[in-house]
Amino acid sequence: MIEETIWHPVALATGLTGQPLAAHLLGHEVVLWRDEAGAVHAWADQCPHRGAKLSLGRVENGQLECPYHGWQFAASGQCVKVPALPNFTPPAAHCARTYAAQEAYGLVWVRLSGGDAADSAALPAFAAEADARLRKLNCGPYDVATSAPRLVENFLDMSHFGFVHEGWLGMRGASAIEDYRVEATPTGLLATRCKAWQPQSNVHSIAPAQVEYSYEVTAPYSAVLTKVPEAATVSVDGYRESIAMFISPMTPEHSRVWFRLAVADFVSPDDKLRDFQHTIFMQDKPVLESQRPQRLPLDLRAELHTAADKASSAYRRHLKNLGINFGVC
Repeated sequence: MIEETIWHPVALATGLTGQPLAAHLLGHEVVLWRDEAGAVHAWADQCPHRGAKLSLGRVENGQLECPYHGWQFAASGQCVKVPALPNFTPPAAHCARTYAAQEAYGLVWVRLSGGDAADSAALPAFAAEADARLRKLNCGPYDVATSAPRLVENFLDMSHFGFVHEGWLGMRGASAIEDYRVEATPTGLLATRCKAWQPQSNVHSIAPAQVEYSYEVTAPYSAVLTKVPEAATVSVDGYRESIAMFISPMTPEHSRVWFRLAVADFVSPDDKLRDFQHTIFMQDKPVLESQRPQRLPLDLRAELHTAADKASSAYRRHLKNLGINFGVC
């Protein structure tokens, strides 16, 4: 399954400390833990001995210990201790099932198949991460009863601003969408020349603004938006922001979402920036969870489309061409 060869976020890096942490990804139960050097590991959350959840165990002397019989596993996944048999040397077959794991963007990322070596180049790109003029912080997670592709499509959609985000990102009386450009990229698509009239486009808005957006799909379940409001409508000189949405597809119809903010603001408290993003997403959440089917239809005949939807239509074609099966129908 192609989805298992893709890197997915599963937890905040700061949330993984001294003890194992349970996670879910693509219908699989995963345990996350750190060794003595602080390196992150992701394994199947099942002891190979009697099937107990390793996430109920503990990290002991830099090794993951099963809660049932105390078997201890080294960072490689190899069992190195069976307490019931102190003189027993476990053979190579006595090992946990391991997955590739790494940290990036303040998150722990896991790949279920496709090799053990971390391949950072395959992570979803977020160009703003390298810009020292922008402050970075994460928002979330949010658990949402819908598929990861439905979330990405909503992220690309501007037509809902005047209705779902009325008084914030849009106005009913100014909901027309000007033509914009969509082009295919190796990772999905890039939409540019996107414009929206917004009463409060960001946390520093002091007047309604015409805001120009760009959207980029950077992986099947990740996307980035960048927006620059009119200078006179914000209280911070040179204000701009880029927001990445990283989604963990837990089941075909249940997702966990994080937002990575990169903003030209080093003054506001974290909570102030997070509160604005929280307000916007909580407006989206009930609508997203109401959509049926929860899985995104890839057959363009299954739902109706207009020219205002061409970014989402391009996204559906991209998923179909990739052979994505998880979260679609």
